[in-house]
Amino acid sequence: MKIAIGSDHAGFELKEKVKEYLIKKGFEIKDFGTNSKESVDYPLFSFPVAEGVAKGEFDFGILVCFTGNGMTIAANKVKGIRAALCLNPEMAKLARQHNNANILSLSAKFSSENFKEILESWFNSEFEGGRHKRRVDKIKEYETRK
Repeated sequence: MKIAIGSDHAGFELKEKVKEYLIKKGFEIKDFGTNSKESVDYPLFSFPVAEGVAKGEFDFGILVCFTGNGMTIAANKVKGIRAALCLNPEMAKLARQHNNANILSLSAKFSSENFKEILESWFNSEFEGGRHKRRVDKIKEYETRK
C-alpha cells in the first residue's frame, strides 16, 4: 500500500514516528516534508499530499499539524479528497466506514499518545457503502458542479 505523508513544523516529530511505524508494517511511504521543526506553512505540504491521493498515485494520505485542523482544511480544498481529523480510533474507523475518507489527519497535540491505535483502526476499516455511498456520492456530485 502506498501512503503519502506530510506535516508542518509542529507535526514533524509525530510524522516521523508515524512514518517509522508504517514502514515497519510494510507500507510504502512518500514523505512530502517538512523535514525539521523550522516554522513553515502547512498548505505547502497538505496540497501535494492531497493532490497525489486525488490523482490515484497513493492509496491514502496522512497529514499532521499541531491541531490537525489546518492540514484537514487545506486538503479538503482538493477535488476528490475527503480528509478527516481523527483524534481517537473510533473516529478513524467511522471516517473510513461512513465517509470513505482518503486522508487521515492527526493532531500532534491530541493524538501523539494513541497514534498507533488510530492508524490500526484506520487501516483495518473499510467503506461500508449503502446509505453512506449515497452521501459520499452527493459530495462528489457537488464537486463536479464547480
